[in-house]
Amino acid sequence: MLLPHLREELCKQHLELPRQGLVTWTSGNISVLDDESGLMVIKPSGLMFEELTPESMVVLDLDGKVVEGKYKPSSDTATHAYIYRHMPHVRSIIHTHSAYATAWAANNREIPCILTAMADEFGGPIPCGGFALIGGEEIGKEVVKTLTGHRSPAVILKNHGVFTIGESIKKALKAAVMCEDVAKTVHLAYQLGNPEKLEQQDIDKLYDRYTHVYGQK
Repeated sequence: MLLPHLREELCKQHLELPRQGLVTWTSGNISVLDDESGLMVIKPSGLMFEELTPESMVVLDLDGKVVEGKYKPSSDTATHAYIYRHMPHVRSIIHTHSAYATAWAANNREIPCILTAMADEFGGPIPCGGFALIGGEEIGKEVVKTLTGHRSPAVILKNHGVFTIGESIKKALKAAVMCEDVAKTVHLAYQLGNPEKLEQQDIDKLYDRYTHVYGQK
Protein backbone atom coordinates (compact mmCIF):
# COMPACT_ATOMS: atom_id res chain seq x y z
CA MET A 1 0.00 0.00 0.00
CA LEU A 2 1.41 3.38 -1.04
CA LEU A 3 1.93 6.15 1.52
CA PRO A 4 0.52 4.27 4.55
CA HIS A 5 1.43 6.98 7.06
CA LEU A 6 -0.28 9.72 5.05
CA ARG A 7 -3.35 7.53 4.55
CA GLU A 8 -3.57 6.90 8.29
CA GLU A 9 -3.15 10.57 9.17
CA LEU A 10 -5.67 11.65 6.54
CA CYS A 11 -8.24 9.16 7.81
CA LYS A 12 -7.73 10.37 11.38
CA GLN A 13 -8.01 14.06 10.51
CA HIS A 14 -11.17 13.58 8.43
CA LEU A 15 -12.94 12.63 11.66
CA GLU A 16 -12.17 16.12 12.96
CA LEU A 17 -14.45 17.67 10.34
CA PRO A 18 -17.74 16.35 11.77
CA ARG A 19 -16.36 16.61 15.32
CA GLN A 20 -15.76 20.31 14.77
CA GLY A 21 -19.18 20.79 13.16
CA LEU A 22 -17.74 21.68 9.77
CA VAL A 23 -19.53 19.09 7.61
CA THR A 24 -22.75 17.08 7.37
CA TRP A 25 -23.36 13.59 5.97
CA THR A 26 -20.68 12.91 3.31
CA SER A 27 -19.83 16.51 2.38
CA GLY A 28 -16.34 17.91 2.74
CA ASN A 29 -12.89 16.50 2.14
CA ILE A 30 -9.20 16.77 2.96
CA SER A 31 -6.21 16.04 0.78
CA VAL A 32 -2.49 15.94 1.51
CA LEU A 33 0.51 16.14 -0.83
CA ASP A 34 3.52 13.87 -0.38
CA ASP A 35 6.79 15.77 -0.90
CA GLU A 36 8.88 12.81 -1.91
CA SER A 37 6.63 11.18 -4.51
CA GLY A 38 4.67 14.25 -5.59
CA LEU A 39 1.46 12.24 -5.18
CA MET A 40 -1.63 13.40 -3.35
CA VAL A 41 -3.99 11.41 -1.13
CA ILE A 42 -7.66 12.35 -0.91
CA LYS A 43 -10.96 11.12 0.52
CA PRO A 44 -13.07 8.79 -1.64
CA SER A 45 -16.31 10.15 -3.02
CA GLY A 46 -19.58 9.63 -1.16
CA LEU A 47 -18.38 7.60 1.83
CA MET A 48 -19.61 8.40 5.33
CA PHE A 49 -16.88 9.68 7.62
CA GLU A 50 -17.24 6.74 9.99
CA GLU A 51 -16.70 4.38 7.04
CA LEU A 52 -13.31 5.82 6.17
CA THR A 53 -10.20 3.70 6.65
CA PRO A 54 -6.57 4.28 5.63
CA GLU A 55 -7.09 1.70 2.88
CA SER A 56 -10.09 3.58 1.46
CA MET A 57 -8.09 6.74 0.76
CA VAL A 58 -7.22 7.33 -2.90
CA VAL A 59 -3.71 8.12 -4.17
CA LEU A 60 -3.41 10.20 -7.35
CA ASP A 61 -0.89 12.16 -9.36
CA LEU A 62 -1.34 15.89 -9.85
CA ASP A 63 -3.07 15.35 -13.17
CA GLY A 64 -5.84 13.58 -11.24
CA LYS A 65 -4.94 10.08 -12.43
CA VAL A 66 -5.58 7.38 -9.82
CA VAL A 67 -2.37 5.60 -8.85
CA GLU A 68 -3.84 3.42 -6.11
CA GLY A 69 -7.29 3.01 -4.59
CA LYS A 70 -10.41 0.88 -4.92
CA TYR A 71 -12.85 3.81 -4.73
CA LYS A 72 -13.56 6.82 -6.91
CA PRO A 73 -11.79 9.90 -5.53
CA SER A 74 -13.61 12.97 -4.27
CA SER A 75 -15.52 15.01 -6.86
CA ASP A 76 -13.24 17.90 -5.83
CA THR A 77 -10.08 16.06 -6.91
CA ALA A 78 -9.43 18.29 -9.93
CA THR A 79 -9.75 21.34 -7.68
CA HIS A 80 -7.18 20.02 -5.21
CA ALA A 81 -4.76 18.98 -7.97
CA TYR A 82 -4.97 22.41 -9.63
CA ILE A 83 -4.25 24.19 -6.35
CA TYR A 84 -1.21 21.99 -5.64
CA ARG A 85 0.17 22.60 -9.14
CA HIS A 86 -0.18 26.36 -8.86
CA MET A 87 0.58 26.98 -5.17
CA PRO A 88 3.81 25.06 -4.51
CA HIS A 89 3.94 25.92 -0.79
CA VAL A 90 0.61 24.14 -0.11
CA ARG A 91 0.75 20.62 1.33
CA SER A 92 -2.87 20.16 2.44
CA ILE A 93 -6.28 21.40 1.30
CA ILE A 94 -9.61 21.21 3.12
CA HIS A 95 -13.08 21.82 1.76
CA THR A 96 -16.19 22.27 3.91
CA HIS A 97 -19.69 23.71 3.74
CA SER A 98 -19.62 24.96 7.34
CA ALA A 99 -22.83 26.87 8.01
CA TYR A 100 -21.82 30.41 8.98
CA ALA A 101 -18.94 30.76 6.54
CA THR A 102 -21.09 29.34 3.74
CA ALA A 103 -23.87 31.82 4.61
CA TRP A 104 -21.41 34.64 3.86
CA ALA A 105 -20.49 32.84 0.61
CA ALA A 106 -24.18 32.57 -0.33
CA ASN A 107 -24.35 36.35 -0.05
CA ASN A 108 -21.18 36.76 -2.13
CA ARG A 109 -19.60 38.77 0.70
CA GLU A 110 -16.13 38.58 2.16
CA ILE A 111 -16.00 38.15 5.93
CA PRO A 112 -14.83 41.59 7.12
CA CYS A 113 -11.95 41.86 9.56
CA ILE A 114 -13.59 43.22 12.71
CA LEU A 115 -11.86 40.87 15.18
CA THR A 116 -8.30 40.63 16.44
CA ALA A 117 -8.59 36.85 15.99
CA MET A 118 -9.15 37.44 12.27
CA ALA A 119 -6.17 39.77 12.02
CA ASP A 120 -4.06 37.16 13.81
CA GLU A 121 -5.02 34.10 11.80
CA PHE A 122 -6.04 35.51 8.41
CA GLY A 123 -4.16 38.80 8.20
CA GLY A 124 -7.31 40.63 7.16
CA PRO A 125 -10.75 39.76 5.79
CA ILE A 126 -11.53 36.27 4.53
CA PRO A 127 -11.99 36.84 0.79
CA CYS A 128 -14.93 35.62 -1.26
CA GLY A 129 -14.17 34.22 -4.71
CA GLY A 130 -16.54 33.91 -7.63
CA PHE A 131 -18.90 31.11 -8.55
CA ALA A 132 -17.59 27.97 -10.27
CA LEU A 133 -19.17 24.62 -11.04
CA ILE A 134 -18.03 21.42 -9.31
CA GLY A 135 -16.14 18.64 -11.07
CA GLY A 136 -13.40 20.35 -13.08
CA GLU A 137 -10.55 22.77 -12.47
CA GLU A 138 -12.75 25.89 -12.40
CA ILE A 139 -13.02 25.95 -8.60
CA GLY A 140 -9.28 25.43 -8.24
CA LYS A 141 -8.64 28.34 -10.58
CA GLU A 142 -10.94 30.57 -8.52
CA VAL A 143 -9.22 29.56 -5.26
CA VAL A 144 -5.76 30.25 -6.67
CA LYS A 145 -6.83 33.56 -8.22
CA THR A 146 -8.44 34.75 -5.01
CA LEU A 147 -5.72 33.66 -2.57
CA THR A 148 -2.69 34.65 -4.65
CA GLY A 149 -1.08 37.62 -2.92
CA HIS A 150 -3.48 37.29 0.02
CA ARG A 151 -2.47 36.44 3.59
CA SER A 152 -5.58 34.40 4.29
CA PRO A 153 -5.28 30.59 4.27
CA ALA A 154 -9.06 30.46 3.80
CA VAL A 155 -11.38 31.49 0.99
CA ILE A 156 -15.14 31.26 0.66
CA LEU A 157 -16.59 30.77 -2.81
CA LYS A 158 -19.84 32.34 -3.97
CA ASN A 159 -22.84 30.02 -3.45
CA HIS A 160 -20.58 27.13 -2.47
CA GLY A 161 -18.44 26.91 0.66
CA VAL A 162 -14.99 27.05 2.20
CA PHE A 163 -11.53 26.03 1.02
CA THR A 164 -8.48 26.28 3.26
CA ILE A 165 -4.82 25.62 2.53
CA GLY A 166 -1.81 24.92 4.70
CA GLU A 167 1.74 23.64 4.89
CA SER A 168 0.31 20.67 6.82
CA ILE A 169 -3.07 19.06 7.49
CA LYS A 170 -3.04 20.57 10.98
CA LYS A 171 -2.58 24.11 9.65
CA ALA A 172 -5.27 23.71 6.99
CA LEU A 173 -7.61 22.25 9.61
CA LYS A 174 -6.93 25.10 12.02
CA ALA A 175 -7.79 27.58 9.26
CA ALA A 176 -11.08 25.74 8.56
CA VAL A 177 -12.05 25.69 12.25
CA MET A 178 -11.11 29.34 12.76
CA CYS A 179 -12.89 30.40 9.56
CA GLU A 180 -16.19 29.02 10.81
CA ASP A 181 -15.63 30.42 14.30
CA VAL A 182 -15.02 34.00 13.14
CA ALA A 183 -17.76 33.76 10.49
CA LYS A 184 -20.23 33.01 13.28
CA THR A 185 -18.96 35.79 15.56
CA VAL A 186 -18.95 38.38 12.78
CA HIS A 187 -22.49 37.37 11.80
CA LEU A 188 -23.66 37.80 15.40
CA ALA A 189 -21.88 41.15 15.67
CA TYR A 190 -23.80 42.48 12.68
CA GLN A 191 -27.09 41.32 14.22
CA LEU A 192 -26.31 43.47 17.26
CA GLY A 193 -25.23 46.60 15.43
CA ASN A 194 -22.70 47.95 12.93
CA PRO A 195 -19.23 46.84 14.03
CA GLU A 196 -16.20 48.77 12.80
CA LYS A 197 -13.51 47.15 10.71
CA LEU A 198 -10.01 47.13 12.13
CA GLU A 199 -7.56 49.66 10.75
CA GLN A 200 -5.04 48.19 8.30
CA GLN A 201 -2.07 49.31 10.40
CA ASP A 202 -3.50 47.49 13.41
CA ILE A 203 -4.19 44.37 11.34
CA ASP A 204 -0.58 44.40 10.17
CA LYS A 205 0.77 44.69 13.72
CA LEU A 206 -1.51 41.95 15.04
CA TYR A 207 -0.64 39.60 12.18
CA ASP A 208 3.08 40.18 12.62
CA ARG A 209 2.89 39.53 16.38
CA TYR A 210 0.85 36.38 15.95
CA THR A 211 3.10 35.09 13.17
CA HIS A 212 6.48 35.85 14.79
CA VAL A 213 5.96 36.20 18.56
CA TYR A 214 2.92 34.21 19.69
CA GLY A 215 3.30 30.62 20.90
CA GLN A 216 6.38 28.51 21.50
CA LYS A 217 9.51 28.47 19.39
